[in-house]
Amino acid sequence: MSLLLYSTRSKLILGFLAVALVVCGVALAVGGRMLYQAFMHEAANRVRMDLNAAREIYDSRVRIVKSACALASTGPVLQSAIRGGDLEAVLERLGDVAAETELDFMGVVAGDGRILCRLGPNSLPPAGERPNSLARLALEKRTAVAGTVVLDAEALFRENPDLAERARLRVQPGGADGEERRVITSGMALGAAVPIFAAGRLAGVLYGGVLLNGNREIVDRVRDTVFQHEVYRGRSLGASTIFLDDIRIATNVLNPDGSRALGTAASGEVTRAVLAGGKRWTDRAFVVNDWYITAYEPVVDIFGRRVGMLYAGVLEAKYADVRRKALWGFIGITAAGMLLALALGTVIAGRISRPVHRLIEASAEVSRGNLAPDIGPLSKSEIGVLQRTFQEMLESLRRRDEAQKAESETRLLEFEKQASIGKLAGGVAHEINNPLTGIFTFTHMLLRREDLDPEIRGDLELVARETERVRRIVKGLLDFSRQTEIEPEPTDVNHLCRSALALVENQALIKGVRLLFEPGEGLPPVTLDRNQMQGVLLNLVLNALDATEAGGEVVVSAGIGMSAGSPGRKGVSIVCSDTGCGIPPEHLDRIFDPFFTTKDVGQGTGLGLSVSFGIVERHGGSIHVRSKAGRGSSFTVWLPVEAE
Repeated sequence: MSLLLYSTRSKLILGFLAVALVVCGVALAVGGRMLYQAFMHEAANRVRMDLNAAREIYDSRVRIVKSACALASTGPVLQSAIRGGDLEAVLERLGDVAAETELDFMGVVAGDGRILCRLGPNSLPPAGERPNSLARLALEKRTAVAGTVVLDAEALFRENPDLAERARLRVQPGGADGEERRVITSGMALGAAVPIFAAGRLAGVLYGGVLLNGNREIVDRVRDTVFQHEVYRGRSLGASTIFLDDIRIATNVLNPDGSRALGTAASGEVTRAVLAGGKRWTDRAFVVNDWYITAYEPVVDIFGRRVGMLYAGVLEAKYADVRRKALWGFIGITAAGMLLALALGTVIAGRISRPVHRLIEASAEVSRGNLAPDIGPLSKSEIGVLQRTFQEMLESLRRRDEAQKAESETRLLEFEKQASIGKLAGGVAHEINNPLTGIFTFTHMLLRREDLDPEIRGDLELVARETERVRRIVKGLLDFSRQTEIEPEPTDVNHLCRSALALVENQALIKGVRLLFEPGEGLPPVTLDRNQMQGVLLNLVLNALDATEAGGEVVVSAGIGMSAGSPGRKGVSIVCSDTGCGIPPEHLDRIFDPFFTTKDVGQGTGLGLSVSFGIVERHGGSIHVRSKAGRGSSFTVWLPVEAE
């Protein structure tokens, strides 16, 4: 069972299934998203049009109120009754108009602001009572006024106590502002006030209106006109609402118990966008007890203030069900695609598996050491690419194996060479050093005599100079052979470089070469042998000065660097660059060899870079060179932050 699961055939079949699953899954996700956006776009467009229709019905009711007041104000009966002071006749006419146009309140105000009469129990108000804000605005403007008006509890009570009682509405807790409001006492009304002129003089104002608190006429007319009594799952598909501030005062949105959701509040997001921002808001929202695609817009009163909102919405469930059915269709197509992929994968895997088995047998032979197995004839299908790649891999393995053997032999010879040279150098140095010390001592003793012939003195001075040169060679041999133990201590690399450069400043000045130092920023301390590493820097700088003519420059810089031998390992790099003669390409591989030098005879021992190389390696670092003949050289010393 395990072999079957991990076989190439099974993997190919699973691969086809995975591709089908990914492709179909992506198509399902993208298609589902696009479908959702399309439905949401369509629903949003519909609800925006529904809100436009609701606004038109709302405004048409305002126009009806205004027309009723305008017709009543110009009637001869009302005109003569007002001029004659027959208030009973005025009230009778107002009652007829209100009954015909279904107005909740009407009244007449004289031109001087006195309330002459109004419908209701308080038909003849006492002297000094001020008219409502609707009538006052018409008196001030001396023109007809119509629209939304908010009347407080006192104004409603004066018009008719029944209106004040109808306007009272218990508010459900948790409004948009977070306050626990208990009862609404103000009322929102659609009203109009029309001036009455007599002989060119403003005789008064006739006003009237419909109270919206608890009113079903407008919201039900919107539902029946716009949504055409459409029902989904036993519920009306659409709903309409009129808000006073953020509270529903007229609505056909239902509570879970089937009652109208009067006194419930709109969400804070809607309230901020519509009432505070004055914008239309269209989106899906949870309304009372279900999700709707909704549209809201502000209601502005006759004074230009945003006092409420008008709402239209449709149940999201209808669109969600249509989308769900479409998604199930997509899922069915996906399942069919996966079955087809399974069938195709089975057929194709059978054709591929045969040459693959031959490759498996060849791999087993390679594991036993045979790097030239027989893989049979190359297939003409895509598997042939795999077979050719397998052959190329075997050829690469053979070449790498041969290269590794050659490299190992070269490195072994190099190590043996270095060890032999070291032993030889140490032995020679010790054997030469003792007689050399005697020659050097007696030569200087002879030079102290004052009776020496000048020619003999010159010969002795030549002997002393050459003896000194041999001593330097011997010292280099000793340094190379004994590899002195390092004495590490935390060291500031910038300070180390400055100290080394200070020792050769005069030499650079005399030769006419600019010696520059570029310190690194934020360099961590490096644990190293200060004296030995200073010797390495001095050797590099002196070599650079020797290779650079007057007018050139030598630049030493420090900074953070990455190890060439261990990628990703950080350390500190010290770079010594010059503008000198450079190093010929044929010499680059030999410059760190003992006794190799390009300087004239007597100018160098050929051990400086070899000794420096050993010191840097003992610190766990590395030293590399880049050079072009005639264009200068650059030596890079890399040191780990923590010594290995």
